[in-house]
Amino acid sequence: MFATIRHLLGLIRFSHTIFALPFALLAAIMAWTTRVPAGLVVDTKFHWQHLLGILICMVGARSAAMAFNRLVDRDIDGKNPRTVQRHIPAGLLSLPTVIWFTLISSAIFCAGTLLFLPNWLPIVLSAPVLLFLLGYSYAKRFTSLAHFWLGVALALAPVCAWIAIRGLVLLHQPLDILPAVLLGLAVLAWVSGFDIIYACQDADFDRQAKLHSVPARLGVAGALRLAAACHFVTLVLLAILPLLCPQIGLGWIYGSGVLVVAGLLTYEHALVKPGDLTRVNAAFFNVNAIISLGLLIVGTIDLLM
Repeated sequence: MFATIRHLLGLIRFSHTIFALPFALLAAIMAWTTRVPAGLVVDTKFHWQHLLGILICMVGARSAAMAFNRLVDRDIDGKNPRTVQRHIPAGLLSLPTVIWFTLISSAIFCAGTLLFLPNWLPIVLSAPVLLFLLGYSYAKRFTSLAHFWLGVALALAPVCAWIAIRGLVLLHQPLDILPAVLLGLAVLAWVSGFDIIYACQDADFDRQAKLHSVPARLGVAGALRLAAACHFVTLVLLAILPLLCPQIGLGWIYGSGVLVVAGLLTYEHALVKPGDLTRVNAAFFNVNAIISLGLLIVGTIDLLM
């Protein structure tokens, strides 16, 4: 049993939850600390069950999406030398085990939305959100924009967290969600950029397998330029967030964090060259983990001081 659990955690790369979860938590803190518009009687204060709900929904949704992706891609993974040792093609996990894990994770995600009642929006939106997350697994078969589909999937984390906390406010003030949308767009550009970098490893295989990706379409050099453009957009969106949404109260501490993020993204692109992709994993995991956790830390300090 313990071996199966270990393999399942490896299958979904549980440690990579660190990419989206910090942005969901940052959006939640923003939602808790931003005042409700005058005249509305809606409880947006911190509640432990809401924090628990965010954690349950994030883990459930991501686990379901990653396990489903491994199910859908098992034949492709078995043909790709880089991925042939993944759990399903290597025989470490059986199809029924992964299918049940996907179903249970999906159920956990949907059940977690009950913790936000009387806000009913998370319950209503849970099925469409889950279907969109699962749909990413097929994107590479018909569009080179699959990287941006993944970006939108992770961008839903801060947006959904905001809706979970302030959904009843949105029914009266739709623009209340603007801070979460700007943060989500920054996540979209950031994730799309580093996924393009990661996909450079499979550019030749994708062409041979007739799969769609930016590196297969533009070449590695062109893909890295597009990834750099995405990350420039990320920095612009992070920088204008406190300017367009002064009500959330982000100040110089957050601004200093954005400058550090700019340096980290510059370093990430310095690690990867068209003729040298040996440090892609360092750029993919180490740098991006620091970015997500770092923004959560500086944002939280700024908002709570």
